[in-house]
Amino acid sequence: MGLIKAAVGAIGSTMGDQWQDLIKCDNLDNDTLMVKQTTPSGQISKGSRIIVAPGQVAVIYDSGSIVDATAEEGTYTFDQSTSPSFFGGQFGAVFKEMWQRFTYNGTPAKEQAVFYFNVKEIVDNKFGTAQPVPFQDWGHAIPNQMLGTLMPMAVRIKCYGKYTFKISDPAIFMREFAGTETVVKKETLLSQMTSEVSAAFQNVLNELGNSEHKVPAMELRNYSDEIKTIMDERTFDEPIRNRGIQLVGFLVESVTPDDDSLAKFEEYEHNANSMMQQGRVLDVMETAAGNANGAATGMMGLGVMNMASGGMTGGVMQNAFAQPAQGAQQGFDPYANAATPAPAAPASAPTEPAGRTCPNCGTVSNGKFCFNCGASMEPAAPVEKKCPKCGATLLDGAKFCVECGSSTEAPAQVPAEEAKEEASKEATDTTEPTA
Repeated sequence: MGLIKAAVGAIGSTMGDQWQDLIKCDNLDNDTLMVKQTTPSGQISKGSRIIVAPGQVAVIYDSGSIVDATAEEGTYTFDQSTSPSFFGGQFGAVFKEMWQRFTYNGTPAKEQAVFYFNVKEIVDNKFGTAQPVPFQDWGHAIPNQMLGTLMPMAVRIKCYGKYTFKISDPAIFMREFAGTETVVKKETLLSQMTSEVSAAFQNVLNELGNSEHKVPAMELRNYSDEIKTIMDERTFDEPIRNRGIQLVGFLVESVTPDDDSLAKFEEYEHNANSMMQQGRVLDVMETAAGNANGAATGMMGLGVMNMASGGMTGGVMQNAFAQPAQGAQQGFDPYANAATPAPAAPASAPTEPAGRTCPNCGTVSNGKFCFNCGASMEPAAPVEKKCPKCGATLLDGAKFCVECGSSTEAPAQVPAEEAKEEASKEATDTTEPTA
């Protein structure tokens, strides 16, 4: 029992009048994956014609088993006396290896039908990450002080896009998913498959964010081919393949960072001056790698630029450059290879020296003599005070001598007449009496 390809023009010839039934499928559009076609009686009589259109696979089903199949477009004659033809085409190996023992248990006897599979590329299927997913972004790389290298910025992004797929193995698709349904629409599996596509895409993101690929987050739209290649090589879409379906195309249409990541990007860009462009960072890192002082000195150079720009995202850059003294001691010039000259140090405003107050007129002046009254601006030397009785040096403001206890005040002046009388009196008292 099998298919015999009819001769060209057989439909309109005398042979065409001998055909019993006509079985074909005209409605395999972008939303339809499989359609079951049969006759009103459920039996396909000998000599019936079966038409296979481009992009279709026709499978002859008889009482629970597959008896023949073809992926080659054309018109065929159903002949119960012939063996399966298994026309080759793109599914020749699949037919020979799998359809021969393909059976369904418990199906009713004497049921014959033709199952048409849509093997064209099914397009315009949307996918997206329901929540922001983590990504290691090399578009905003930051230095790692411990290793002396650059490391990616940890961000979270949402991605949206489209993918295409096609039935790659009708046998597996029929056995694992479609069964003997009359019509199978893509909407019946699209929700599940889209979730699996999103999961596979997240696994690809982990690969693109490693140190081998170093893909910037905002440039993921340019890496559609790489995404598809990695997905195929790592078989991240294995659950989809297990249904006999193959992903064909993959396109990222938009990449959106979440609020926290967007704030990081804005701060990074805001703090980046002409010396902190990504190319400049890499130049300094490459210079540091070949510097005899080692990568740590090069990292100090990046620290100088970072401090000039006012810091980096979340203080990470400032923490990474916490050794400004080391580079200065080793004589490292962070701007030796820079295309942009080092920024000049800001000029400090001159300060006026403090002046002194003139002890005579109170004018503030900086010279040795007051420019207002001409008095000396030098403080007068202190005048020592002596005890009028014993001559001891007195403390400033002392009223009595600490040595003899005498009053420090000068004695009152005595009138001249009284002084003469007092002196005469003293002389008389000291004269000895005569005999």
